[in-house]
Amino acid sequence: MELSLETILNAYVIPWGTKIVMALLVFIVGRWIAKLLVKALQKVMTKGNVDQMLVSFLGNIAYSVLLAVIVLAALEQLGVNTTSALAILGAAGLAVGLALKDSLTSFAAGVMLIIFRPFKLGDFVEAGGEAGVVEEIRIFHTMLKTGDNREVTMPNAQIYSGTIINYSARSTRRIDLVIGIGYDDDVKKARDLINQVLEADATVLKDPSPTVMVLELGASSVDFAVRPWVKSGDYWTTRAALLEAIKDAFDKEGVSIPYPQQDIHLIQQSAS
Repeated sequence: MELSLETILNAYVIPWGTKIVMALLVFIVGRWIAKLLVKALQKVMTKGNVDQMLVSFLGNIAYSVLLAVIVLAALEQLGVNTTSALAILGAAGLAVGLALKDSLTSFAAGVMLIIFRPFKLGDFVEAGGEAGVVEEIRIFHTMLKTGDNREVTMPNAQIYSGTIINYSARSTRRIDLVIGIGYDDDVKKARDLINQVLEADATVLKDPSPTVMVLELGASSVDFAVRPWVKSGDYWTTRAALLEAIKDAFDKEGVSIPYPQQDIHLIQQSAS
């Protein structure tokens, strides 16, 4: 039986054409609205001083979710059974989630690091068994540059689940030195020499003032606790300079820096 052109138009072309046009309208208008909503969300987060990396990430997530809803709405206009499609996507999502469990844990940890910000780019931190300068914070991992110029990439889950020490969080830092002198040396003289060295170093802060006190009467030395404060950026250079200067001052003034010693007593017994 041959169908007339009018029958074909009324039965197939016009209904399907209408559905396709409606589906395209839903997709185009929906995507436009989704972009507006995401921009508004990002603007609100930016005004709330949310980290820009998190703003971008959440914006992408929100846009992807809205776009998925729009695609489903457009498919419904074409008469596609979206219930079956959702079931298939849900099963696939569950399988992918189980397979990428560790990655999802690092993803969640990355979001927490961005939200709570225990460190920022450029900070010197110790985390996950490594110490270095934070170069980049990504969703799944963080990149550090160590002091010997190695690049370390660590999963965010490893960082967030352990202790994080941020050496750059505060503007000042205390140097803790233990300086030993011999038991035959003058304690007051040694303390005065150490104080002179501290006063001569311009990087040692006056406030808080440095502390020099007898820490312990050790097995072979009288140990001083020397605790000056410096700016965080001056820590290592000042520490090295102070050790050298204290050694030079002691050598010039005849104050000894002992090393562990043992006295051996030999007892000679006469033959019977």
